[in-house]
Amino acid sequence: MAVQSLRTGDCIDEIIEKYSIMVYRLALAHTGGKHDAEDVFQDVFLAYISKPRSFNDEEHRKAWLIRVTLNKCKSIRASAWFKKTQPLDDSMAFETKDETDLYEYVMQLPQKYRTIIHLFYYEDMTVKQIGSILKARESTVRTWLTRARIILRDKMKGEYFNEQEYLQKHDGSTCTNQCVDK
Repeated sequence: MAVQSLRTGDCIDEIIEKYSIMVYRLALAHTGGKHDAEDVFQDVFLAYISKPRSFNDEEHRKAWLIRVTLNKCKSIRASAWFKKTQPLDDSMAFETKDETDLYEYVMQLPQKYRTIIHLFYYEDMTVKQIGSILKARESTVRTWLTRARIILRDKMKGEYFNEQEYLQKHDGSTCTNQCVDK
């Protein structure tokens, strides 16, 4: 039996199921560890359940969950405990070596670039949506996205000799356009 929240027509189980992967992956990308990501996950949905809010539409709800996830991650990273501890090796299991390598490269990016890459590629958000959530102009988001791609490309060049060959192998195209809005 699904539990209803204080908001009418709002089924908590459905909301958690719908957004759980997004919240967890974003938290993992920001905290770098499974345990911290799980803490953030719990805090986000606890905040969602405990305080009644009204959302204009599903996009508004998704943006709120992303914003709260980012804020919870910042709180954890700013805590004295986080600064004084050494994270355990929480390596993720991926299907291929390429996916594992890419994840490691993304985790080496500075925080703001990691967020941009995650929202754009894993959450299929547009530059406009990302700008709205991060409170940044669209041109700034495009610049961050381009810089993140350049950093990833440079890190991966040592691993993949021919960039065109790599692109053809992984997405079937040879286009190296720096910033394509979805």
